[in-house]
Amino acid sequence: MKQLLTALLALTLFVSCSKDKDEVKDYTAQNEQEIKDYLAKNNLTATRTDSGLYYIIEEPGEGEEFPDPNSNVTVVYKGYFTDGNVFDESDKDIPEEEKKGVAFSLNQVIQGWKEGIQLFKPGGKGILLVPAHLGYGSKNYNGIPGGSVLIFDITLKSIN
Repeated sequence: MKQLLTALLALTLFVSCSKDKDEVKDYTAQNEQEIKDYLAKNNLTATRTDSGLYYIIEEPGEGEEFPDPNSNVTVVYKGYFTDGNVFDESDKDIPEEEKKGVAFSLNQVIQGWKEGIQLFKPGGKGILLVPAHLGYGSKNYNGIPGGSVLIFDITLKSIN
């Protein structure tokens, strides 16, 4: 009986240790392919940064100033998945010309935004295609499944 209990205890410890609840899955290759497929399907041409962020600048904006990593900015945005389902949007249901956007510090947002918003001048518009490692990673977050590629249509309204 003592040997059986010892064996069960050892098995329980082995199983509980092998199921690491903090396990992080690497979606890099899967996200890269998903972004390339999305770009091809939608006939889009994007630039890829060394970090893996893809971006499209539709309008560069005005002036000489770009935000820096600690800038406070105001941005109008719509966030959606590669299947087109929208998960977040600023100024929802407001006509484009009346949208005021949301103000925040770039040091408080996902890495994909921190890097991507710095590519635009005030008034600039474009698209950020953010792989999971620059977004919310491999864990679910506020209705966003872990490992998700996030796409954002953005307009940098101002550097505050």
